[in-house]
Amino acid sequence: MVRRIFLLISFFIITLHYTLSFYFSNIWWGMLFWGPVILVGLLDMVQNKKAVRKNFPIIGNLRYLFEAVRPEINQYFVESNSSGRPFSREERSLVYQRAKSTRDTLPFGTQKDFYEVGYEWTNHSINPIKVDSKKLRITVGGLQCKKPYNASVLNIGAMSFGALSKNAIRALNEGAKMGGFAHNTGEGGISPYHMCGGDLIWQIGTGYFGCRNEQGRFCKDRFKDRSQIDYVKMIELKISQGAKPGGGGIVPGVKVTKEIAAIRGVPQGKTVVSPAAHLEFNTPVGLLEFIDKLRDLSGGKPVGFKLCVGRRREFFSICKAMVKTGILPDFISVDGAEGGTGAAPLEFSNHLGCPLTEGLIFVHNALVGFGLRENIKIFASGKVTTGFGMVHRLAIGADAIYSARGMMLALGCIQAIKCNSNKCPVGIATQDPGLVVGLVVADKNKRVANFHNNTVQSLGHLLGAMGIEHPEQLQPWHIMRRVDKTSIKNYNEIYHFLKKGQLLNEPFPPDFDRALRMSRAESFASN
Repeated sequence: MVRRIFLLISFFIITLHYTLSFYFSNIWWGMLFWGPVILVGLLDMVQNKKAVRKNFPIIGNLRYLFEAVRPEINQYFVESNSSGRPFSREERSLVYQRAKSTRDTLPFGTQKDFYEVGYEWTNHSINPIKVDSKKLRITVGGLQCKKPYNASVLNIGAMSFGALSKNAIRALNEGAKMGGFAHNTGEGGISPYHMCGGDLIWQIGTGYFGCRNEQGRFCKDRFKDRSQIDYVKMIELKISQGAKPGGGGIVPGVKVTKEIAAIRGVPQGKTVVSPAAHLEFNTPVGLLEFIDKLRDLSGGKPVGFKLCVGRRREFFSICKAMVKTGILPDFISVDGAEGGTGAAPLEFSNHLGCPLTEGLIFVHNALVGFGLRENIKIFASGKVTTGFGMVHRLAIGADAIYSARGMMLALGCIQAIKCNSNKCPVGIATQDPGLVVGLVVADKNKRVANFHNNTVQSLGHLLGAMGIEHPEQLQPWHIMRRVDKTSIKNYNEIYHFLKKGQLLNEPFPPDFDRALRMSRAESFASN
């Protein structure tokens, strides 16, 4: 029906112009507008890929126009200050304000519903103290580490060059240098843009980028050479990441430029998919032996591993291997399933892996239960952008925090949700030179440093209000949650926290018994 109407209207317009041309010589100028419209309609009718356009010439294109701008319409005109996802407007605005060091106070009271189930807070002290935020640092490096690292409690989470532009990486690294905190390289290897003076945590994934041979296997000589660069302070072995646990990293081929291909040791223009699992080990003991090997090759720098918690028995197997071999990682990074990435299957992002709160508490409990916690630091990663977000994670088991998307927001990310398309409008998650140029390093590096420093200061202010001098004094009972309209509980009442050595001897806690008995140091398979 619509097609017939379109054809009739088109015929009428052409006929009208033809008829009037006998009386008005300039009437055909009108076809400069109507001609392209009619042509688009005819093309809609003859194409066979989109039914909406074929059945509704011209007006069917509005559907695709509205779909293209839907995220922007939703973000700017529909969502409230607190309803946006992954980050609300309130969260984004706070990052922008702190990155620019402008006013970040809240007028006229909170917009949160304090009586909503799930609302969380921490209680203040009647005797608050002053906390020096510059002292909010931790030492990473256990008994087997020769070169411990003094780390900030807030650091840049893993984001590779390739996923991010060269200007974004430079701004992050220069910001880390200005603010005195660490920059995780992501699994894409160490690029020249990481070498701007900021401390580095070199992440090594299953693709071994930057330390691989022609067959894609780990090359100890290349690792030894790169790991002993002065800027490299720690090495992190990536087992899995929150946004896509159980799957390898993905960099779309459109982002794999000649330069990125050379840094990673992969073909130019081809999508890079890292293996799902490591090729250098396949047992818990093998994992620890590989960590020990990396620590030795690096000259004794702190080495740890990153994972999103999955099967509990597998992590128990790693703990049993630590007890059996005596080999301990210097740190463990726990990534929540709510973590972000530039590209992941929807099912992986939405339904695979353990959320950060539960994963962090479990890892902390496991290490405490095996008597290992005091020798291993824990980093937590997953949607941390505020001082309270840090207090929350530090109270339930973390020693330090990674922020990735928070740092992207500090760079100027507008949450356009185009990270996987190479069309990031602000030049962060793209390799398009025409877009990358928009990110001015000399401006954004200061914003990264400002966001870090102001957020750590907010942490210090909160701790001071709580009467606490250092995050290591935080406990689960410091975090309160409303469990229904009339009841509140602290995290110590909601979750089961173990005592030191509680998993070494029977009887085991009922919540851990089955997974513990199924685990073994020699294999990730069930016992």
